Amino acid sequence: MVDRPDWDLRLGYLIHDVSRLRRMMFDRALAPLGITRSQWWVLAFISRKDGLPQTQLANELDVGKVGVGALIDRLESSGFVLRQADPVDRRVKRVFVTKQARGFLEKLRKETDKFNAQLTNGIDRQALEAASDALLAMKHNLLAMSDGSALPDESEADVGKKGKPRKSRKAA
Repeated sequence: MVDRPDWDLRLGYLIHDVSRLRRMMFDRALAPLGITRSQWWVLAFISRKDGLPQTQLANELDVGKVGVGALIDRLESSGFVLRQADPVDRRVKRVFVTKQARGFLEKLRKETDKFNAQLTNGIDRQALEAASDALLAMKHNLLAMSDGSALPDESEADVGKKGKPRKSRKAA
């Protein structure tokens, strides 16, 4: 496939199409949980960075302040998050997940695991790891082409070149 002149176009199409289909089918799988993709995306992000200021959340998610505010409004009315004024600057609103949200996220993780098992059915682990390594390398190349302000996800922090784990530099 690499020898074909249209390989780069096909690769881009496949990456885009798999991503689009995955989102569509994942939304369908999670519909019974009663939460939208935007809502669970924000909720999952907040759970990893609990107490983040709402403005910083909008910036990190690359979503407008009004848009993220509306999502947080819905999550707050559902009992999944709380907004609290910053102790130093009362104008700043920090967003925290609730106990109810943590229970919901556990349910979401189980559904995600089932979904991913179906998605990867019939693909051996070595092929999945090779695909993951290639996509991660592409992501890093794209980030290097950007202004460099984007940081790798925490889940990627321990992955070195060629997908080999490296020791975390973070203090324990």
